[in-house]
Amino acid sequence: MLLVVDAGNTNIVMAVHDGSDWRGIWRISTDAQRTSDEYAVWLLTLLRHCGIDPAAIDRAVIGIVVPAALYHLRRLCREWFEVEPMIASSELDWGFEIRSDTPSEVGADRLLNTLAAHQIYGGPLVVVDFGTATNFDVVDQDGNFVGGIISPGVNLSIEALHRAAARLPRIAIGRPQVVIGRSTVPAMRSGIFWGYVGMVEGLVTRIRGEFGVPIKVIATGGLAPLFAEGTTIFESIDPDLTLEGMRLLALRNPAPSLPNDWKRQPTGV
Repeated sequence: MLLVVDAGNTNIVMAVHDGSDWRGIWRISTDAQRTSDEYAVWLLTLLRHCGIDPAAIDRAVIGIVVPAALYHLRRLCREWFEVEPMIASSELDWGFEIRSDTPSEVGADRLLNTLAAHQIYGGPLVVVDFGTATNFDVVDQDGNFVGGIISPGVNLSIEALHRAAARLPRIAIGRPQVVIGRSTVPAMRSGIFWGYVGMVEGLVTRIRGEFGVPIKVIATGGLAPLFAEGTTIFESIDPDLTLEGMRLLALRNPAPSLPNDWKRQPTGV
């Protein structure tokens, strides 16, 4: 079984794939100070609740955009599952070219989305990932990553409105039934929701014009289903695209070995 760990700026998603299906997908808030033991208490409870034997996990892969969290996530894999995790990075075999001026700076999540999206949907395409940042990742016909756009994420924009304007409250995101808000909160919700719909539609139109050929649009991330309610621009909604990319990456690359000097620490008294 494969354990995948997708460590984003807001949430860490952990999931287990048995070779045929995802057996479980779970989320926990990102906290760089959370220890490997704290992760283990949480994850082992969920595994047993789903009838998954922790001893059956024999591979792990970590995709991370929060470097400070890597130490404890790596220790989680080593100490509790006795596997050395593969760390998603530009140096691995992705099966495509990273056509960026600085490939090492491209976030692992963007490469994972590229890998999975082309495998599932073909190309060319744009992956719109609604995360802490809203990423637009452009993939050519052959599956190569050719660049994209990074814009502020939805929740980041909501928090910025609240912090920068003394009289604007913190709001929850939702789809307004009308565009014109008749009080402060409905007006803010309209600005966030319909503003992001307009941004997505506008940027995708510009990408298509610059790319010069018809291009598919795939949405992923936790808020993708919500924003899909306000536009017809998406051909498919795939909230777990990044996890599938991690599974495919693990299939393409040999499993790393535990360090020779690694010794499991006692886990009980």
